[in-house]
Amino acid sequence: MTSSNPHPHSRDFDRAERIGDDHVGTSVDTPLRPDAFLLDDQEKMARIEPLFREIMEILGLDLTDDSLAGTPRRVAKMYVQEIFRGLNPANHPNCKTFDNAYQYGEMLVEKDITLNSTCEHHFLPIHGQAHVAYISSGRVIGLSKINRLVDHYAKRPQVQERLTRQVAEALKAILNTEDVAVVMSAKHLCVSSRGIEDEGSSTVTADYHGAFKTESVRREFLDHIRS
Repeated sequence: MTSSNPHPHSRDFDRAERIGDDHVGTSVDTPLRPDAFLLDDQEKMARIEPLFREIMEILGLDLTDDSLAGTPRRVAKMYVQEIFRGLNPANHPNCKTFDNAYQYGEMLVEKDITLNSTCEHHFLPIHGQAHVAYISSGRVIGLSKINRLVDHYAKRPQVQERLTRQVAEALKAILNTEDVAVVMSAKHLCVSSRGIEDEGSSTVTADYHGAFKTESVRREFLDHIRS
């Protein structure tokens, strides 16, 4: 007797085939299961290592070779503690704010922030720059914390649109202001190293809030990051 319910992996495969290479977005929140953090880092690495070993073996690689023997463990550690460490809210930077003692009332711009992330569609790198600005409503944040915020949200499987919005929403919440702007420009290896293999293109995303929705303020911000 055959079951009337298809295997869940079969359903996932069929859904992936329907979607194909289309760019699909869901929400500003990274899709996570409710049980995402029941395992600690060591447990996650211990479970990922044999699974990646199996992938390498399926590809026909000889894991008895000294160059490859440690790769499954290295990849497991890289996934959990490095390139995807931003999935864990425990790793969120401590973004303490301070009174705007200087009474600085103009926009503050932190530009050319190094951006390294991973495309969630093909698990290939995204490289680029982020430019972030805010106008204080009475609180300010240390400059390096802006860089750390970008890095935190970048260190997870991402789409650039979501990443741009996550940084903006986080900064708004931390500083209690709507006056925030984020622009990102990046190259996606899923475009340059596979598929169309276009090495010359890049992707630009922007998220403007509060005063930055005003054309003159937005233009000032863009002039700053172009200078």
